[in-house]
Amino acid sequence: MIRMLRTRLGAVRNVVRVASCGYSNGPVMPPCDFTPSPYKGPDYGKARDIRKNHLNPVVSTMTYYKEPLLVHQGYMQWLFDHEGRRYLDMFGGIVTVSVGHCHPKVTAAAKDQLSKLWHTTHIYMHPQVHDFAEKLTSHLPGDLKVVYFTNSGSEANDLAILMARVHTGAFDIISLRNAYHGASPYTMGLTSLSTFSYPLANGFGCHQTANPDVFRGVWGGANCRDSLSQTTRSCSCGDGACEAGDNYANQLKDVLMHSCPKKVAAFFAEPIQGVGGVVQYPKNFLPQAAELIRERGGLVIADEVQTGFGRTGSHFWGFQTHGITPDIVTMAKGIGNGYPLAAIVTTPEISQSLNKALHVNTFGGNPVACAVGSAVLDVIKEEGIQANAARVGEVLIRGMMKLRDQFEVVGDVRGKGLMVGVELVTDKQSRQPLPAAEVSKIWEKCKDMGVLLGKGGLYGNVFRVKPPMCITEEDAQFACEVLEVVLKECQ
Repeated sequence: MIRMLRTRLGAVRNVVRVASCGYSNGPVMPPCDFTPSPYKGPDYGKARDIRKNHLNPVVSTMTYYKEPLLVHQGYMQWLFDHEGRRYLDMFGGIVTVSVGHCHPKVTAAAKDQLSKLWHTTHIYMHPQVHDFAEKLTSHLPGDLKVVYFTNSGSEANDLAILMARVHTGAFDIISLRNAYHGASPYTMGLTSLSTFSYPLANGFGCHQTANPDVFRGVWGGANCRDSLSQTTRSCSCGDGACEAGDNYANQLKDVLMHSCPKKVAAFFAEPIQGVGGVVQYPKNFLPQAAELIRERGGLVIADEVQTGFGRTGSHFWGFQTHGITPDIVTMAKGIGNGYPLAAIVTTPEISQSLNKALHVNTFGGNPVACAVGSAVLDVIKEEGIQANAARVGEVLIRGMMKLRDQFEVVGDVRGKGLMVGVELVTDKQSRQPLPAAEVSKIWEKCKDMGVLLGKGGLYGNVFRVKPPMCITEEDAQFACEVLEVVLKECQ
C-alpha cells in the first residue's frame, strides 16, 4: 500500500513539474496529454560520476548545458527529465527523431519484430529487408533503385566513397568547406570543420572548394536562397540569375583545374549543410557543380542524412529542391526515427562495382531496423508529415525572421521546412560571430524555459532548430516567444 501511494505521489509530482515548466512570467508551454513514468535510474550525481569515470571524455565534451539534462522519457515532440520536467525538443536528437519520440506506430513495429526475429545478416533472406528496400526506393527518382543498408550516416558515406572510387576508377573527391559528412577515418577527409579535425594524416585525395554561404561568404545577396528568409545583404541579380551561384561554381572549376587530375571520382554535398550551421547555397550552384563534376567522369553524391524524409517541406529529398538527380544518395538519422539505421541508394550500374570484391556489413539490413524504417515511411505518408513540415516550418521561419528584424544580435535566419538556422552576431554590419559565452547564456536560458535548441557552425554561433516533424504551429510559436523573451533579457 505504501509503495502504491509513493508511486501515485511520484506521478502527481511529475504532473505538477510539467505544468510549471518555464519561468512564471514566461510564455505558456503548449499542453501535453502524456504523463511520464516515475524515474527509477541512478540519481543525478551518480549518473554524472559514471559519465565522468566510465565514458570516453569526448562524450562529456559533447554534453549540452552546464547542468546536463538527464533525459528519462520522450513522447512525440516532448522530452522529460528525471524530475518529470517537460521540454519542447527543437533539435530532435541532432535531427534524428523525424516523426516523434516513441511514436506509437513505430514503437509497435519494433516490438512486433523483436518478438519474431532480431538478426540474420545477409546470409539468409527475411521479409523485412525486402519490403523496406522496395518501399524506400519507391521514394527515389530515376534509376536510384538499389539500396545497401548500414547503421550510421558515416558508414553510408564511407561506402559511397568506396563505391565512387571503384566505379569510376578515379580517386579524387571534392566536398565543400564547412561540410560535415562524418568522423570516421574515410569521411574525416570530406568533413571540413576544424572542430572535427585531428592532427593525423587523412583525407588522401579529398579536396575542398569554397563554401557557397551567401551570408558569411564572399558572394551573396538578398535573392540568392530558395527560402522564405533571405540575407539582408544587397543583391544585383536579375530574374532567374544568381551571380553568387556562378562565382562559387567558378571556384569549384578552379579547384578542379589546379588540384585534381583530369578524371575525378565524386563530388559530395549536403543539400543544406547541417552541422555547419544550416547553410543554404545560392540558386543554380548545385546544378552547375554537378555538370562540372560529370564532365570529369565523376559521380554526384547527395548527403541526405539531415535533409531527407520530408524535412524541407517542399520535397521529400533535399536534392530535389535544387533540381538535380544525384548518382548516389546517402541517408540516416530520420530514416529510423532514432533507431540505428542508414542506407546508400544508387543505380543498378553503379551498385555492380561492389561485386569486384566482397563487402559485408554484419548489422546492415537488420530485421528490427528495417521494420522500424518501414513504419517511419508509413507514418510520414499517413500523417502528412512532409506537409506539416512545410506548414509549421513557415510559421517557425517567419517567427524567427521577426526576431531578426527586432534584435541586432540575430544576424541571419535561414532554412526550409523544419530545418532552420538562426545565426547570432555582435552586429549586423560586421557579421562578427557572437562570442561563445554570450551564445551559451541565451541557449541556457531557453533550456530553462523549456525549449531545447541545437548549436552549430564553425563558431558555434548558430542555433540549429530542427525538431521532430510532428510539432504544431503552437509549438513553433512558443519556441519563438521563448527566444524573444530571452533575447530581451540578454540585451
